[in-house]
Amino acid sequence: MADPLCVLYEDDWLLAIDKPAGLLMHPSWIDRSVTDTLAGRAKTYLDGGPVHTVHRLDRPTSGVVLIGKSTAVARHLAEQFARRSVKKTYWALARGFTADAFGCDRALLEEPDAISDRKTQQNKAAQPAQTQFQRLAVAEVGQAVSRYPKARVSLLECRPQTGRKHQIRRHLKSVRHPILGDTRYGDRHHNHWAQQHLAIKSLALRAMEVTLSHPVSGNRLCIRAGLNRDWTQLLYQLGWYSLHASVTTGSASNGAQ
Repeated sequence: MADPLCVLYEDDWLLAIDKPAGLLMHPSWIDRSVTDTLAGRAKTYLDGGPVHTVHRLDRPTSGVVLIGKSTAVARHLAEQFARRSVKKTYWALARGFTADAFGCDRALLEEPDAISDRKTQQNKAAQPAQTQFQRLAVAEVGQAVSRYPKARVSLLECRPQTGRKHQIRRHLKSVRHPILGDTRYGDRHHNHWAQQHLAIKSLALRAMEVTLSHPVSGNRLCIRAGLNRDWTQLLYQLGWYSLHASVTTGSASNGAQ
């Protein structure tokens, strides 16, 4: 039996879910044996009603996912994403000590998967991609990693201005601070260390918050995932107690435009 949904917000038009790491958004050619997906759980929750996911998170990424309950709502939300009026905030645990604040403005070539993206246009030009990063905390752990006598990590708040595939992961790789647990773009030595010693056993990337205009009322709606169990344990492991205290659990708030 599939695990229940963690619902962050719901009304007659929208459903916002805290997606767990490791769960596929939809059935995929990559693994046809997988029948438990976010879309499937949402459809069960809505008693078979329509499920329109308007954006995606990678399988190992956790956090906020928006679902429209009708085609019209999904189209409205998709237009907001296209206009870049939806604001997204992620947390990532990166290798090394980063700068306090920095940006990455690096165009990205599309990297289609051989199976799941086989219908994607090939040889497309690199697309503009911008991400802003703010360092929230650093930690040094007295365990050797590769040639380094101690492990150093940074907790980053990531605000993508565009929505390219794997954008945050690829941008952090390009500045030599890959996300821990990233088997595609990360560092295998730090990944192995994280697997052995940290609470998060896969990609250390979480969609913390999404802010959008409600498709019916027009009011700004901020949906927060907060910290799940693994991220809470991670913050305590690395001594970031004050950060844990400052982050609310999953919530949503409305405000007039």
